[in-house]
Amino acid sequence: MTDTVTVFGLNNCDTCRAARKWLDGRGIAYRFHDFASESIDAATVEAWLGEHGAETLINRRSRTWREIPEAERDISDPSAAAVLVLANPKLVKRPVIDLGGRSLVGFGADARAEIEAALA
Repeated sequence: MTDTVTVFGLNNCDTCRAARKWLDGRGIAYRFHDFASESIDAATVEAWLGEHGAETLINRRSRTWREIPEAERDISDPSAAAVLVLANPKLVKRPVIDLGGRSLVGFGADARAEIEAALA
């Protein structure tokens, strides 16, 4: 287990802000990786897709998804999904929380419990 958690998301995302506030409140060290100011590398995206799958990782309810032409929305194959995410990082459901050996997508009660268990 790593000493530092990495939170991937957007600075202006309410769920990312809630995750950061929750981590701060518990004194959990983390690094925030903002998709808007820092890019995501292909290896990271491919690892997330391998761990969670495109259905979990890609936010198909987002405005970004709706703005992509339907013909370009192929997420049936991991390579196509990776290309789509790399071109449109805002498609990633947020936050993605890297715990050093695994990652979590989203920040619900289950994610909070997993973070606490992993860092206990």
